[in-house]
Amino acid sequence: MADCTVGPAYVPTAPHYADVAAALRVRIVENIRLARETYRVRFECPEIARFIVPGQFLMLRLAGLNDPLLGRPLALYDTVLDSSGSPCAIDVVYLTLGKMTRRLARCRPGDELEVWGPLGNGFPGVAAEHLIMVAGGIGQTPFLALGQEYLGMRRYGSPPRTVPRGNHATLCYGVRSADLLAGVEHFRSAGFDVRLSSDDGSAGHPGLVTDTLQQVLGESGVINRLVVSCGPEPMLKAVSGLCEHMGVPCLVSLETPMACGVGICFSCVARVRQPNGGWDYKRTCVEGPVFRSQEIEW
Repeated sequence: MADCTVGPAYVPTAPHYADVAAALRVRIVENIRLARETYRVRFECPEIARFIVPGQFLMLRLAGLNDPLLGRPLALYDTVLDSSGSPCAIDVVYLTLGKMTRRLARCRPGDELEVWGPLGNGFPGVAAEHLIMVAGGIGQTPFLALGQEYLGMRRYGSPPRTVPRGNHATLCYGVRSADLLAGVEHFRSAGFDVRLSSDDGSAGHPGLVTDTLQQVLGESGVINRLVVSCGPEPMLKAVSGLCEHMGVPCLVSLETPMACGVGICFSCVARVRQPNGGWDYKRTCVEGPVFRSQEIEW
């Protein structure tokens, strides 16, 4: 059996479009530090939690404040189930890079957020025996839910979608230094094979996460593999090139900066190749954030 193929760009169904996304005021349950400059916020939101799927995102604002005015796109980390097994809350992991996220880090249980979503197309349920996830910086955040789904541990969406079950999930996770590693214990406890790398050699392989990916691809005796990647664009470009060279299908989740999150402002466009050989701008918030890597005009 050959490496799995990834079909045409995943087209979201109607519940995933912004015109039917929920816009809600929600209450924070937890807001805890995971690593240097990295936090996980949990908020009650059953209306969105039951619909969201891995790879989709939310737009978040601090409730009642106009500074910053615009929301920030943050990916689903995981959903939380209530005693009956129904999704009731959402976990989001974020890095404190600007004013909004620094203020969010100071929020406490009981504080409120304005949230709208789910947004974006998310990861399609592509059959793969071995799912290899490649993350750089804060790019690990979409992969906890995705890997759990592939291993048959969780289901997401409404009605809960069925994803072909894989046998093995590997996370290649690269950071600048060990103190930026966030949530590693969550991935390991979920049964992922976690391979770390760091620029300064303080954790795992001393070097690039693409070195680790190449090693994993070389070790794998599995033929039916799928690589998914999220992180800085130079890393995504390198992962895409490596997968193309080795004949392994690859999906990328772009971290293009967004202003509106609903396809109006066109600030998050990416150059996407067209069937006629040319390229066109596509909105990461609507047509993405997940694309086939060979579609992107790097």
